[in-house]
Amino acid sequence: MFITRNITLEILDALSTSPVTLLNGARQTGKSTLAKWIAEQQNYEYSTLDDFTILDIVSRDPVGYLKAFKRPIIIDEVQKAPQLFPAIKQIVDEKRLPGKFFLTGSANILILPKLSESLVGRMEIVTLWPFACDELIGRKGKLIDSLFADDFEMIQDNHFSREELIEKIINGGYPEIQTLPNERRKEAWFNSYLTTILQRDIRDISQIEGLQELPRLLRLIAAQAGSLVNISSLSRDAGLVMMTLKRYLSLLEATFLVRRLPAWFQNISKRLVKAPKIYLNDTGLFCFLAGITHERISREPQILGHILENFVMQELFKQATWSQIRPQIYYYRTTAGKEIDFILENRAGEIVGIEVKATATVKMDDFNGILELKEVLGKKFIRGIVLYTGTKTVPFGDRMYAVPISSLWQMAQLQNE
Repeated sequence: MFITRNITLEILDALSTSPVTLLNGARQTGKSTLAKWIAEQQNYEYSTLDDFTILDIVSRDPVGYLKAFKRPIIIDEVQKAPQLFPAIKQIVDEKRLPGKFFLTGSANILILPKLSESLVGRMEIVTLWPFACDELIGRKGKLIDSLFADDFEMIQDNHFSREELIEKIINGGYPEIQTLPNERRKEAWFNSYLTTILQRDIRDISQIEGLQELPRLLRLIAAQAGSLVNISSLSRDAGLVMMTLKRYLSLLEATFLVRRLPAWFQNISKRLVKAPKIYLNDTGLFCFLAGITHERISREPQILGHILENFVMQELFKQATWSQIRPQIYYYRTTAGKEIDFILENRAGEIVGIEVKATATVKMDDFNGILELKEVLGKKFIRGIVLYTGTKTVPFGDRMYAVPISSLWQMAQLQNE
């Protein structure tokens, strides 16, 4: 069954104005399915570099291959043929037409050296993540836009259960996982998925053999998700020299498995931590790597807080791709220990602070970091919320609210509205 993706309108808008549009994201997030649907709707040719015959032709004569198409073309898995980028540049510069090329890739070309330089000013980039929770129920989340609005919409009498939340976290958002019948099959899928990426995709883009250390490195990252990146400690635990570790981290980011979240920093009257935090980009993958199951959460309920922060991070980044605000996302921490899990900053430099709590109740102390930042920022501070597992939105003073975590998908509109 085809599930509408909330990013579709942004892709179509990019195709209507930019000569080249790149849809990138991790493998198995639905890029090819979406690209084929757009090919049918918009009368595009479709070509995939997963076909070795096509890849061989492209490698030998990229310009000739592209010029053979009379209609606009979709090229799937474009990162497999870096020589296509200068060829696309040549054709675009000869005749600049909107929507001429629609590319998809399973590697972030902004991280890979030299691939994106050819198309600066000619290409718009859109990222497709695994399913957001709202997409799976046919909705389009608007929590981010609501947080920056003059009047904040308050959800009341939400009956979403803790058990349903845990199910969402353990499943994650990869499309195929949603169809698998049991935990055993899901574990087999994740194992095969990682093998494909680590042994084929990363090797292909890096031209490095012998990447056996990557599975262990991913498990270490899962154990430290939401923590500050400590390169020295991670290097020691992984048994990798620092230069190799940094290279591997870049490759894991390039294939959309890992994200480093930057610290928010401005010239304010507080000494701020500047090191990035590290997260996995899908909690289903996170739980697989860390051995987290329903049974384990029942035995060790405290681990839910560790996973929940990662869950909120990924949902915020997904929703940011289609929100009107399109904020930059950071975290905030002072050297004195005051912190906020997530900072959303719009283009005007206005700030929303988000704290995450795996509890059904919220105390005023949970707003300490947000209150400190509010005092420092003055008019630039828009709103602060604590996302929690309770059922109601509760005001906690001026522009402060405790908000059910389900607002991430329940504060939404129908996808076609």
